Amino acid sequence: MGEEAVPEAGWVAPELREEFPGLALRYLPIEHGSGRAPRQVKKRLSALSNRFSGPQAINLRHQPIPWAYRVFYRHIGLDPDEQQTPVEAVALDRMKHGGFISRSLLDDALTIAIIESGVALRAFDAGRVEGRLGIRQTEPGEGLEGRPGELPPGTLVIADETRPLGLLFGATAAGRGVQPRTARMILAAVQVKGVPEIAVEEAIWLAADVIRS
Repeated sequence: MGEEAVPEAGWVAPELREEFPGLALRYLPIEHGSGRAPRQVKKRLSALSNRFSGPQAINLRHQPIPWAYRVFYRHIGLDPDEQQTPVEAVALDRMKHGGFISRSLLDDALTIAIIESGVALRAFDAGRVEGRLGIRQTEPGEGLEGRPGELPPGTLVIADETRPLGLLFGATAAGRGVQPRTARMILAAVQVKGVPEIAVEEAIWLAADVIRS
């Protein structure tokens, strides 16, 4: 894979490391934008749709990695039956539409990598990120760009060294996600207790390979 393909370890606020052992962030900048998915990516997505049946989607939550995210959701006060974990949200979308729908190169790459690995992945515009990425709690008065009001203090977010970029699991701040004009992106994976580090790295590599294909 080369040196470029080694995901970097993000920082985690000390109080969160103590409260949530195993919580980590790994990320990888790649020199690529999104745009329309090429034919070979659409074919790969279609093949994945055929392999991923309804019974697989129903039983997904009982697999070790999806289960680890469900447990962590409950620890931070989220109900995974109401706000789906990333892999369950992708699986539900497949069931609703009868297959995985191609939306963009990035979206398709994330869909493939999330379903194949179970790992929570997302992406940011590298040109709109300042410094290293990490996980912390919000301070009083902080919010997400593009969303009205403040976030409750202590909300878990992915942040750069200046501001929150998005909720740990959920919305991305306006202008910080990958846009049509994005030339360089950052793939990021949230790791929780019970999710092996090798699975996190493989998920990032898989998404990066699809994007570069």
